[in-house]
Amino acid sequence: MELHTIEQAAAAFIAQTPLNAAAEIKLTQIYDQPLVGVASAADPMFAMLKADTIVGEQHKLPDDWLPAAQSVVAYFLPFSQAVREANRQGGQPAVEWLYARIEGEIVSNALRKFLVEWFEQAGYQAVAPGLDSRFTVVNRKSNWSERHVAYVAGLGTFSLNRSFITRAGAAGRLGSVVVSAAIAPTPRSYQSYDEYCSQCGACIRRCPPQAIDETGKNNELCARYLDSTAERYKPRYGCGKCQTGVPCEASAPVVTDH
Repeated sequence: MELHTIEQAAAAFIAQTPLNAAAEIKLTQIYDQPLVGVASAADPMFAMLKADTIVGEQHKLPDDWLPAAQSVVAYFLPFSQAVREANRQGGQPAVEWLYARIEGEIVSNALRKFLVEWFEQAGYQAVAPGLDSRFTVVNRKSNWSERHVAYVAGLGTFSLNRSFITRAGAAGRLGSVVVSAAIAPTPRSYQSYDEYCSQCGACIRRCPPQAIDETGKNNELCARYLDSTAERYKPRYGCGKCQTGVPCEASAPVVTDH
């Protein structure tokens, strides 16, 4: 199994699925072409995620989800220019962003399901933790962090505001599947957890509840603000101001190849 084969399958799904649009607001495209990365299920970095200072003991290992796990395939779905441009404007989340956040996750879940079935049809076992009944979120902490999994899979690094910066930027959604296929891991072209962040501070100025400062993000302030958007925009919610109108919106400000 080759990475480019998986990339082609994921890209074709996103290009063809009618879910990748929101007709009622005339949004013709939620996501651009996905980025895909691969980590070995035996990568020792997965065990490191169990540290309290990273994710926590509740974080499962790949073989907890699938005993036959050989690889973890992670993907990043970049939001389209239309979504990003809309959310650069004003002080409240754009309607396009709200749809991309909720309907966009429906697309991501569909891609998870597609990849599981695609691998199974090729003769492998596969599990999407985000769709599994064992997936839990307690006190806003999950037992499978898509951001940290993407880091292990070489897709990017973290930012000052704790979002995830890929070479296609930070504005988008992440997902992953654990598979029994042995796939060559994607090299991690970084050495530190925040290497792609320039520490410019633009996200500080963009944050409506002022939850970000030079030391990082106050998760409680951010969460309370997101909860308030759920009350205002029910059944949708979201913000994303710190991921748009910033240098890392659609690219990585700092990219080094070690």
